[in-house]
Amino acid sequence: MAKTQETDGRARCHRHSSNAWQGMNTHIDILRHGAVMGGECFRGRRDDPLTAAGWRQMATALAGAGPWDAVVSSPLRRCALFAARVGTPLWLDPRWQELDFGAWEGLSAAEIMARDATALTRFWDDPLSCGPPRGETLVALAQRVGAAWDELIRRHSGQRVLLVTHGGPIRVLLCQLLGRPLRRCLALNVPLASRHQVTLTEGDKRCTVVTEAAA
Repeated sequence: MAKTQETDGRARCHRHSSNAWQGMNTHIDILRHGAVMGGECFRGRRDDPLTAAGWRQMATALAGAGPWDAVVSSPLRRCALFAARVGTPLWLDPRWQELDFGAWEGLSAAEIMARDATALTRFWDDPLSCGPPRGETLVALAQRVGAAWDELIRRHSGQRVLLVTHGGPIRVLLCQLLGRPLRRCLALNVPLASRHQVTLTEGDKRCTVVTEAAA
């Protein structure tokens, strides 16, 4: 496993209520789902299940981690079915679903390039202004992820939590935690089955992020 660590001394770990910081330090393991049936495509709300390899990837990513006081998951099968097997109280929250890719749902990048190369190139270059046709905007994703994160750390302050979600929400969340521009979120490396360990330190409100991904 390759490991990187990033710390932002005053990261935006919580943007609204200081009540979230009551109690002991909070530790959150954020896990992206593994490989999914149907191959690589723009898969937002499309509810494909994990492959056998995807199950193994996620289990390997969590080897030696835990136990957790609670598990929070996207309700989509590629996240929720694995999360349900962890064996601790499970909260399904639709705000942790992937970005809705609208007209691009189920299409590969090559297929979209053949149909509308300009739109896809604009999305990659400026996702903040140029979202998927008839899909969700990056700003909307950031708003729902931010609200879900605020609730998670209020509800589970001082606990160890496993969060199982998707690449889009993880990238947006890391930008928020580390104070990076949202428009650069697609540049963040968030491989399948990568695990991102977040420690929220009470008192000085520091945030440490450690990422582990398959080498």
